[in-house]
Amino acid sequence: MRLGKISENVLKRSVLKKIKTHREEVVSGAGIGKDCAILAFGEEQTVLSVTPVTAPVTELSSYAIPMVLNNIAVAGAHPVGVMLSILLPEETEETELRQIMEQAEEVCYAWNVEIMGGHTEVTSVVAKPVMTVTGVGRKEAARAGFPQGIKANQDIVVSKWIGLEGTARLAKEHKEELCSKYPVRMIEEAAGYDKYLSVIPEAATAMKSGVCGMHDVSRGGIFGALWEMASGAGVGLEVDLKKLPIKQETVEICEFFELNPYELLSGGCLIMVTEDGNGLVSALAREEIPAVIVGRTTDSNDRILYNEDEKRYLDMPKTDQIYDV
Repeated sequence: MRLGKISENVLKRSVLKKIKTHREEVVSGAGIGKDCAILAFGEEQTVLSVTPVTAPVTELSSYAIPMVLNNIAVAGAHPVGVMLSILLPEETEETELRQIMEQAEEVCYAWNVEIMGGHTEVTSVVAKPVMTVTGVGRKEAARAGFPQGIKANQDIVVSKWIGLEGTARLAKEHKEELCSKYPVRMIEEAAGYDKYLSVIPEAATAMKSGVCGMHDVSRGGIFGALWEMASGAGVGLEVDLKKLPIKQETVEICEFFELNPYELLSGGCLIMVTEDGNGLVSALAREEIPAVIVGRTTDSNDRILYNEDEKRYLDMPKTDQIYDV
């Protein structure tokens, strides 16, 4: 199989079709476009999400933990804690493990979540450190039915910029190479985009503004996320390619490595679907969060991208461009 997330077809026939056992406490389980499981115990709900991340020791926690916290926030819940499973290659020094944990605690402290436990192991199976984060959140009874669900003829709003996480990772891991062509200041600016990786603030604002559904953009980029959102909701979409927000640094770095920025790792960007796109954009602006309406959902199965006079159909998610570098 190809690198990265498995394809939707493989997920359907080899994963989802094999899940036969179901429990009444699980009100939302495994499915296309679902990043969280939701359990109901009485009036309150517990929200769970898990994700694995491979990255340099110096950045591992700062990429892995926000990704899971974002998933929980997008489900309309408050993140409470995380459990960390860390697999380390044999050559890892204890100082590196200490660095991973110090960074993990720093991230968790910033968002008031606790490291509740986990597992740490040195193994010859991995060549680079791998962190799998399981996040836990709580959802009050008043929020149990929210978001209400994505339907046709609603506005699609995108926050911040696409490709942020991929741009930051490439700028940090290939700084010397990139600085051979671009100014050092520009690459350092791009490396700092990891400060935008949390979508918790915009998710909270969107919930207060009556958002119908949300999907955080991560692996597979904005194209992958739009497909997953539409597939999971059973709607079509029409999106103006020119309206998708992107930083110039992302454009330049993608050109350098011959990557498609629309299929690049995009943690920090959030898709929100709402009846009132202008109202949501205004509410986000009051919180100093940039956002723009990029299109609308439709009642067909077509997922259409417009680029001025050009019309094309969105393809099924591909391997994230980060794997090509």
